[in-house]
Amino acid sequence: MEKVIRLSAERGVVVFTKSSCCLCYAVNILFQELGVDPVVHEIDKDPEGKEMEKALTRLGCSAPVPAVFIGGTLVGSTNEVMSLHLSGSLTKMLKPYRSLS
Repeated sequence: MEKVIRLSAERGVVVFTKSSCCLCYAVNILFQELGVDPVVHEIDKDPEGKEMEKALTRLGCSAPVPAVFIGGTLVGSTNEVMSLHLSGSLTKMLKPYRSLS
């Protein structure tokens, strides 16, 4: 659990994914289109991936991946991120982390 908490706070937007997850890919593309370059941790390529997956579930993520953290706070998985996007709230949350390009 400590590793997940430490990694989730290392940058403004952090996404835990699996390399074969199409929903993870979609969330990352959404962030890029919104001008944000998230830190991505592919837990299936991490030796502690299974423990990280369990920790994400214990933290309250409805699905272990994608698990999105903004400002060190768990936002949730695909459903939560897309709901925030459709309501317009996601753009506001991401404003401090948008790249200047």
